[in-house]
Amino acid sequence: MEQVTELMNDVNKAVLVERIKQNKKWGLQRHDMGKWLAILAEEFGEVAQAMQGPLGLTSIKETDADDLYEELIQVAAVASAIAEQVKERS
Repeated sequence: MEQVTELMNDVNKAVLVERIKQNKKWGLQRHDMGKWLAILAEEFGEVAQAMQGPLGLTSIKETDADDLYEELIQVAAVASAIAEQVKERS
């Protein structure tokens, strides 16, 4: 197995910190998969918006999604919350 790098630890720690923030803000969330898909799609959309600037594209919609790293961490955190629920129910 490959060695875990410091960068891997840093990113995964950021995801965990974001999960804690989400739980503080929203409480423990349990949704049907349709609702989770909508939440994940919204977060992924913010990743796409954050990528537009570096690609030289502009968005017709105003957005605060300008920090690609933070948006990716939020996507990973939402995916983690979904995985937690799936594991809990298995």
